[in-house]
Amino acid sequence: MRRRPRAKASVLAEGEPMIWLTAGGLTVAILMIAGLLALVTVQGLATLWPVPLTRIRLANGVQHMGEVARSELFRPPAAFWPSLAPEAERRARDEAAGQDGRLRRRLIRIGNFEITGEHFQWVNDFEVVAEEQPEWAIVVERMSWGRFYGIPIAFVEDGRRVAETPQAAWELFRRHHGEVAARRARRRRLETREIGAINAALESARLALRAAEQRNGADAPATQARRRAYEAAEVRGSNEYARVRAEIAALDAANARYRMVFRTAGDRETTLDLAAVVRAYPANQLRWIDRLGIYASRWTEFLTAEPREANSEGGVFPAIFGTVLMTLIMSFAVAPLGVMAALYLREYAKAGAAVSAVRIAVNNLAGVPSIVFGVFGLGFFCYLIGARLDELFFAARLPNPTFGKGGLLWASMTLALLTLPVVIVATEEALSAVPNSMREGSYACGAGKWQTIRRIVLPRAMPGILTGMILAMARGAGEVAPLMLVGAVKLAPELPLDSVFPYLHPERSFMHLGFHIYDLGFQSQNSEAAKPMVFTTTLLLMALIFALNVAAVRLRSRLRRKFVSAAF
Repeated sequence: MRRRPRAKASVLAEGEPMIWLTAGGLTVAILMIAGLLALVTVQGLATLWPVPLTRIRLANGVQHMGEVARSELFRPPAAFWPSLAPEAERRARDEAAGQDGRLRRRLIRIGNFEITGEHFQWVNDFEVVAEEQPEWAIVVERMSWGRFYGIPIAFVEDGRRVAETPQAAWELFRRHHGEVAARRARRRRLETREIGAINAALESARLALRAAEQRNGADAPATQARRRAYEAAEVRGSNEYARVRAEIAALDAANARYRMVFRTAGDRETTLDLAAVVRAYPANQLRWIDRLGIYASRWTEFLTAEPREANSEGGVFPAIFGTVLMTLIMSFAVAPLGVMAALYLREYAKAGAAVSAVRIAVNNLAGVPSIVFGVFGLGFFCYLIGARLDELFFAARLPNPTFGKGGLLWASMTLALLTLPVVIVATEEALSAVPNSMREGSYACGAGKWQTIRRIVLPRAMPGILTGMILAMARGAGEVAPLMLVGAVKLAPELPLDSVFPYLHPERSFMHLGFHIYDLGFQSQNSEAAKPMVFTTTLLLMALIFALNVAAVRLRSRLRRKFVSAAF
């Protein structure tokens, strides 16, 4: 008997093209993510590495000295050539002939802004007639005016030049700069802590007096007692302020004894106070271990210090602190709200039009632009609830608002609303994954509804709930648009958490890493210097979010091991 041939199934029917298509899509997505992470990591880690100083002399006699930021090839337009001198045009055409009609230029960070009026300068290679790396070229990182580049020619102590060679001047700088920096730090502590404490005590006494006047009238005995207490506080404050100012003046006088004289690339002598110098090093004499030490010092400053120079220099500690604190407060706020809402929808509410409408609303909220939540937070939390709190509890401070403006608390509440749909949906999924047989077994043993939820359902759903929290933390920590309206600022010298009672100040504005990145990228006056810091701050924000997520994932893993049967 002859066997009939089997019909061949098409490749499309077997689904093989779709397998390759979906695998290709996954590969492209992974490559894009890996490329982004690699770019941010490489650029972020390279920002703080010290590089040599180069002095360049151009054909027109102008000299520049600085750090080479980057180089590029460009194709000059037709109008470029007539603008060149004959000799420069000849050199440019010779260079272009060997590079397919393109010319090479370098971006030099020339520093010395108070002298040059510029932070960076483009230099065409065909204009360069001499180039070297001077042995005693010094990089000076300052408290203001950005970086300074020069060659030390003298050290001044008490108005007298006590060293007239680069090596001798540099040795005296290294000997005295440590004590000068210690006095500068002491001065900073006096200004921020002691003078701040004096002002806080005076403000507290003034507010107590004003509250007494509003409550009892200006001539009441209680008000008179408050007035006498305020006058006594003024006397004490004046005495303390005079003492602190005298100590600051003594520190300033001691630091003013030491100065350094430099010669810049344009042969101009410039004198710098040692008190204005954060860090200095001979860039062209560094060994590998010296560069590593400067790199570590810069990272330490970046993680622990306050920003300076319009956020393009210094550190980002206030932004790190504000980001972590805001994320934690947001998490503590969104977790109970999201879990309770999901519990009601899943365990208590009866199916119907109202529950369906709520679920639709929750799903739609997840797609609302974040800036809309920022506008809502500004109007509802700041102008409505905050203004009411000011009228009830902080009337003595009006018209200056306390809670009637953006602050840490309202920013956290706004982001809690933003991430609430994520927590609700994840919690509902986790609750639905708990087998009904466990609930029925609990009821069979005599447990009530709430007992079953608390002892059976919630423990086994906790890993899934924490998954929602991880997603909420990741999104909330990286949001920027709402924070611009409800509390994040460019610079916040006072941290929301300090040693002054009540220690946590949720009404204060705060710094945030995401907003800091936006400010560096789009609001900095020195955009070229800010570009590398954008990558470094982005890398830090990614590492911070990663650390928060790792902590939550480890907690979730422990719960999964405890309730193996509840793994999802």
